[in-house]
Amino acid sequence: MEGGAADYNPRTPEDVFRDFRSRRAGMIKALTTDVEKFYQQCDPEKENLCLYGLPNETWEVNLPAEEVPAELPEPALGINFARDGMAEKDWLSLVAVHSDAWLLSVAFYFGARFGFDKEARKRLFHMINGLPTIYEVVTGTSRKQSKERTNNSSKSNKSGLKNSRQSESYTKASKMPPPKEGAGSEGEDNEDMEEHGNTLCGACGDNYANDEFWICCDVCEKWYHGKCVKITPARAEHIKQYKCPGCSTKRARA
Repeated sequence: MEGGAADYNPRTPEDVFRDFRSRRAGMIKALTTDVEKFYQQCDPEKENLCLYGLPNETWEVNLPAEEVPAELPEPALGINFARDGMAEKDWLSLVAVHSDAWLLSVAFYFGARFGFDKEARKRLFHMINGLPTIYEVVTGTSRKQSKERTNNSSKSNKSGLKNSRQSESYTKASKMPPPKEGAGSEGEDNEDMEEHGNTLCGACGDNYANDEFWICCDVCEKWYHGKCVKITPARAEHIKQYKCPGCSTKRARA
């Protein structure tokens, strides 16, 4: 397996968090935008396989490490055996849960190895806890929670009419880059960021940012960074109905 402890040695909580975030991004890709490729690699006819997230934000399905004990904690073994024995959605959710557990074990393995004290461990956990879990991203739980927080905030701060207009404006802009600075008043920009700041990318799980191009899937209604799904603003202009990689591959298999 690439990206072992011998290859990458984070020394501070911030270093470990960067490693955690990169591995997490790779595993989210495997379970969302690269799900078709991941599904095919998890052949039940093969030996025990594991899903690894790597420090360069990529992923791989491979056999577990041969050396005992391994350089790093090992992820769940034999994920391929359960693939055909349950619904794909449930199988992906199961892999996501085990992936979350593995990421935490790797992060705190580094913490123990490099002697993090109580405050350092607390800081590391706080940074990790600020991100939605892989399970939440894969199942859409994080998106639902974001909508609930947004709706609650909107109810307390804005009238129903204003909410409706802003929602309509946001939907129409789904395939367009967010407005540039100077396009509206400072107050409107702050309200827009407040309402959509908790929106999460369905691929990488990161929050909405006002300076990035986003696109919404017309099937599952998840939002994605254009760069995560390889869609540019120019290309989006010519798409009448956008389907994310996950929805496209599900339809193809059906």
